[in-house]
Amino acid sequence: MATGSSLKTLREEAADCRACPLWKNATQTVFGEGPAQAQAVLVGEQPGDKEDLAGKPFVGPAGQILNRALEEAGIDRNTVYVTNAVKHFKFEPRGKIRLHQKPTTGEIKACRQWYERELDAIKPMLVVAMGATAAQSVLGKITPINRNRGRVIDLDHGMKALVTVHPSYLLRLPDADSKAREYGRFVDDLKIAAALLRKSAHAA
Repeated sequence: MATGSSLKTLREEAADCRACPLWKNATQTVFGEGPAQAQAVLVGEQPGDKEDLAGKPFVGPAGQILNRALEEAGIDRNTVYVTNAVKHFKFEPRGKIRLHQKPTTGEIKACRQWYERELDAIKPMLVVAMGATAAQSVLGKITPINRNRGRVIDLDHGMKALVTVHPSYLLRLPDADSKAREYGRFVDDLKIAAALLRKSAHAA
């Protein structure tokens, strides 16, 4: 059974992580957050600008979309553990703006130990991988989102995985119609997660 102290220890260790060069430019390590006994772990790609400054995952615009979608799907964010495949913000400076850059496979692999140790501490029933980087970390291989989203995938130790888009994808869509349509699909994916969590709670 996970304890808050084991996650606290991991967080403290990760604060000094030098496994890849991303720590050099980032403000701080952004570790996962949520209850130690969470039944679901939500995995994103990496912290963004707001997360890097705050030291918390999913507090920026993508986090606001995630909160709204979780609520609509019937999942209380306070009951899930939220983390990222990569724990440091990777960016390219453009004047005063820091432009997000996608982590490389090497960076994802270097950071995977923290995700694995988080998972080992929490032992959730379900892992929701949001976006291609998260899916690569969770499933250990490059995993196309559209071919795999919305279906339940078996992991080791009786855990399940569900693949969906990253909420930041919804922010990048060009028009209101596609935003509304894709947001609806994202909520539908999270409803699958909600149903799995309810079923697991009834079986316990």
